[in-house]
Amino acid sequence: MPENDRNNKFKMIGKQSILFHNPPYIIGASSIAGKKEGEGPLGHLFDTVWEDPLLGQDTWEDAESEFMRQAAEKAIQKAGLSSNDIRYLLAGDLLAQLIASSFGVAELNIPFFGLFGACSTMGEALSIGSILIDGGFADKVLAVTSSHFAGAEKQFRFPLDYGNQRPYSASWTVTGSGAVVLSDQNSNSNGPSIRIKGITTGKIVDYGIKDTMNMGAAMAPAACDTIKTHLEDLNLKPDYYDKIITGDLGYVGSDILIDLLREYKIDVSSNHMDCGKEIFDPESQDTHAGGSGCACSAITFTGYVLKQLREGNWKRVLFLPTGSLHSKVSYNEGNTMPAIAHAVVVEAE
Repeated sequence: MPENDRNNKFKMIGKQSILFHNPPYIIGASSIAGKKEGEGPLGHLFDTVWEDPLLGQDTWEDAESEFMRQAAEKAIQKAGLSSNDIRYLLAGDLLAQLIASSFGVAELNIPFFGLFGACSTMGEALSIGSILIDGGFADKVLAVTSSHFAGAEKQFRFPLDYGNQRPYSASWTVTGSGAVVLSDQNSNSNGPSIRIKGITTGKIVDYGIKDTMNMGAAMAPAACDTIKTHLEDLNLKPDYYDKIITGDLGYVGSDILIDLLREYKIDVSSNHMDCGKEIFDPESQDTHAGGSGCACSAITFTGYVLKQLREGNWKRVLFLPTGSLHSKVSYNEGNTMPAIAHAVVVEAE
C-alpha cells in the first residue's frame, strides 16, 4: 500500500470516527447574539449583542442573513485575515434551501459549501472543515451557522402574531450566529493553542417522535448513539473529557440522554453540559425547556466553551451539536422527526 493510502487508512478509527494526523487550529471565532440571548447568563461573553432582532432589515430571514454576515466577518477579522485568505466557507441554517446562508455570505466571495444538519450544523461544518485541512485540501476554512427565533417559529411552528401557548417541553430558538476559522497553522501566540483532534460523524436516528414542541426527545437518542459510538471507537471512558457538551437538548432532552446512556452503563451525569440549558436563565427568562437552533451551540461554543479552553479551565471537550432533520413539509405530512449528532474533539495544548 502506498504511504499516503496507509496513513489515510489509519486516520479512520472504529466505525464512525477519525483522528487527524494534522489537527487544524482554531485561530478565530465570533459570536453575534440577539437581545434575549444577551440577557442570559452568557451574554457578557458574546462579541456583539443586538437589541433590534430585525437588525434594520425588512424580514426575519434577512435579519438572520445579516447576523451570519457579521459573524463571518468578525471571525475572519479576529483571525487577522481577510476573506481572500479563506479557501472554503462551510455554512448552514434552518431556513428552507439555506437562504440565511446563501444570502448572508454571498458578498464575501469565498468558495462555498452549503450544509444542512439542522441544529447540528456547526458540528458538521467543523467536521468537514477539519477533514479538508487535515487532508491538505485547504489551509483556511470558515465554519458558520445561524438561527433566528422569529424565522424558525414562522417556518416550523406558528407565526408570532398567532400568540399560541407553548408547552413546557418546547425550546426557544436562539437568535444569533457563530463562526470559527480553522487553519493548518497556528497564529495564536497568546495562551494555549486550540485544535480539533478528531470527530465522530453521527448516524440518522429516529425514535418515532412527531412533536415539534419536544425537540429534546427527538434529538436525545441521536446524541446517545454518537456518544456511545465515539467512546467505543476510541476506547475511552466519559471522564476522559472535562465536558461532554451537547447542542440543544435542553432540560427535557438532557434528562433523556443521561437515562439512555445509563442503559449502556455509560454515566455522563458528572461532566455533561448542554448549550440549551446554559444560554438562558430558567428563573428570569421564559424559555421553558431551554435553547435550540443552529446558533444555540454555535455561540455557546464560540463565546463560552473556547474561553474555558483558552483560560485553562478545561483541557479537552467533546462538542456534540444535535439536530432534528424534519422540515415543514415532512412535519405537515405526518412524518417523524429523525435526528443526528456530530461529535468534535476539541483540545487545548
